[in-house]
Amino acid sequence: MSTQRTFGEILLKVEDVHLSFGGVKALTNVNFDIRKGEIRAIIGPNGAGKSSMLNVINGFYHPQQGAITYKGVTRSQMKPHEAARQGIARTFQNIALFKGMSTLDNIMTGRLLHMKSGLLSQALYWGKYLREEVAHREKVEEIIDFLEIQAIRKTPVGRLPYGLQKRVELGRALAAEPELLLLDEPMAGMNVEEKEDMSRFIIETNDQLGTTIALIEHDMGVVMDLSDRLVVLDYGRQLADGEPDEVRNNQAVIDAYLGVTE
Repeated sequence: MSTQRTFGEILLKVEDVHLSFGGVKALTNVNFDIRKGEIRAIIGPNGAGKSSMLNVINGFYHPQQGAITYKGVTRSQMKPHEAARQGIARTFQNIALFKGMSTLDNIMTGRLLHMKSGLLSQALYWGKYLREEVAHREKVEEIIDFLEIQAIRKTPVGRLPYGLQKRVELGRALAAEPELLLLDEPMAGMNVEEKEDMSRFIIETNDQLGTTIALIEHDMGVVMDLSDRLVVLDYGRQLADGEPDEVRNNQAVIDAYLGVTE
């Protein structure tokens, strides 16, 4: 990002992570940390292991070696629902929304982990559940206002253009009130205007909501502008780790990914 910022303690630490699928090594000896309050980018060419790294962090993949330390607790394995309960939310390369449901209802599904009422109350739609749903809908309406999607709140998401669907997916992740938000190519397939909007919402999520963010993105202009620090992967191996200027001038990164400098 354009100005030097300071951050809190380490929120998540990746140590000596190795991940293989049969004879294919997806990640080899990866080590980096994410500090509370920062925007951390994971970059590299196609097939570098970026999405695999996010899948290890949120428990979808289990590494054969290494560990993840999150909020001071070290683990070798975690299931995705456990990660979600501990404050890790995720968006995906391929949009994973309920296409026949409205924007509001899709974002509402992000509140499920926070719902406490039992099945009987939910089935009868009364008492504690009714009061709880009203509170959760108020939270969802705040997110809709935050993302400036009031006009499509009742529209089935399958009818929305791609850029707005990506914004709805961000809204659903924010509805979980994550401490760590993992964004897997949040601007893939977007035009320039859509990228500018999404960049603004990512910055505001970090700045106004205080959410720590780790993102994968191929647009290097966006990455260098948004990120406080970057880790660079190439064929599953870690090439560099540092602030944007350090990474931009790292010869190994230039040779493998960024290309020849002018």
